[in-house]
Amino acid sequence: MASKKLYGGSLNQFANSFPRAFGWKVTFVDPDDPENFRKAITPRTKALFIESLANPGGVVCDIRAIADVADAAGIPLIVDNTMATPYLCRPIEHGATLVVHSTTKFLSGHGNSVGGIVIDSGKFDWRNGKFPALSEPEPGYHGLRFADTFGHLAFTIHGHAIGLRDLGPSMAPLNAFLTIAGVETLALRMERHCANAKAVAEFLKGHPAVAWVNYAGLPDSPYHALAKRYLPNGAGAVFTFGLKGGYEEGVRMVESVELFSHLANIGDTRSLIIHPASTTHRQLSPEGLKAAGATPDVIRISVGLESVDDIIADLDRALNKLG
Repeated sequence: MASKKLYGGSLNQFANSFPRAFGWKVTFVDPDDPENFRKAITPRTKALFIESLANPGGVVCDIRAIADVADAAGIPLIVDNTMATPYLCRPIEHGATLVVHSTTKFLSGHGNSVGGIVIDSGKFDWRNGKFPALSEPEPGYHGLRFADTFGHLAFTIHGHAIGLRDLGPSMAPLNAFLTIAGVETLALRMERHCANAKAVAEFLKGHPAVAWVNYAGLPDSPYHALAKRYLPNGAGAVFTFGLKGGYEEGVRMVESVELFSHLANIGDTRSLIIHPASTTHRQLSPEGLKAAGATPDVIRISVGLESVDDIIADLDRALNKLG
């Protein structure tokens, strides 16, 4: 079961790629009310999946409440923490079982090193009968039972022994090196990212061409209280805003900026901009676009480390061209 307010690529992966490749099925629910997860759980439900800070909708999930639902059902809660990074949010401290990151984003810092990581909390008991791959004999290792042999490390060891061996999701050594080097400056970078993003959000909120700004760091955001609880060091660097002119002006907006780079990536040292409805989310239906927070008027920006005055000036110039 997954939140329906996820990155478009994740929505497509759950809805299309996983069923075709592995036969996995997903039920999407609105994460704004944790009870939606509880109501939709069935005996066949194997995990809950959310983003701590959703891309691009800026949704902040109540991780602890959803973790309680998962615990009651005896299933793991998996949290994609890419947008928040460990500097802003530590989902395991709020009950998450597994945490995943696209290291290509903020962790490496430059968007030039492709990779991903899975962090196991080491607290889940995989011997509850729902996960035979971990609790039953593994033919490829002479009948080894991972859960019995490795206890709370069962998932991590299985991921290496089976996942890496059979599926091959290993990071290239150079990308691993660049990511490790980038992580050293994560705290400094995230402080600047968040300070710049808040200033930009406040500017956009007052611009006449902008209909709305969805940034959890603003007091009027419906996610402001949750952001203060789960993101105490800042509400992140990626957020969306809506143009009064809709789809056509969204396309013109990304064509008019000069300092911003028109890229689908996020979490770069540079400021990035994209119009999701015409790019990353264009494969979704109108209903899917709305659910993902990527309606035709939406612009997503990933605020970088440049001078905030330069960032605001570039946006102001592009917005004024829209008339």
